[in-house]
Amino acid sequence: MYKNPYGLEIYLIKGDITEIEADAIVNAANSYLQHGGGVAYAIVRKGGYIIQKESDEYVKKFGPVPVGEVAVTSAGKLKAKYVIHAVGPRYGIEGEDKLESAIFKSLLKADELSLSSIAMPAISTGIYGYPFEICARIMANVLKGYKPKTLRKVMICLYTKDAYDVFKSIFNSILKN
Repeated sequence: MYKNPYGLEIYLIKGDITEIEADAIVNAANSYLQHGGGVAYAIVRKGGYIIQKESDEYVKKFGPVPVGEVAVTSAGKLKAKYVIHAVGPRYGIEGEDKLESAIFKSLLKADELSLSSIAMPAISTGIYGYPFEICARIMANVLKGYKPKTLRKVMICLYTKDAYDVFKSIFNSILKN
């Protein structure tokens, strides 16, 4: 467990984000909120089609979600109240600032919803190709500087041992108390 200067507790967890109990789960999404692969597919498969249905309605009403921004739906049958869909950048196409924004806006949205806990994957490290090292560095720095309102606990959920090991090493160097 890590703690930022503002009291935010940060946990690294190796496992399946769809099994985590949190007020919200962050989904690594695309701009059209089409949840056809990776974390997004796992979330809809486990949480139910309602998540995709609400995502479709969101895009129909507001248009595609810009890279670096977030949208919110219910969490269906997941052990969460909400899914915060964070649209991360594609490696080599959109810049690191967009990844920083997606992470920051996920935290901000959790506070706007008065949540106390969220679970977050390694955004943009799947088909969008960001190396774990870059994602971990950006995430650790955003978390280190984030001043929460209601948010008390952030769980970074990493699916593989490789991802976990990289995040642990980088988080230890940036967030160690």
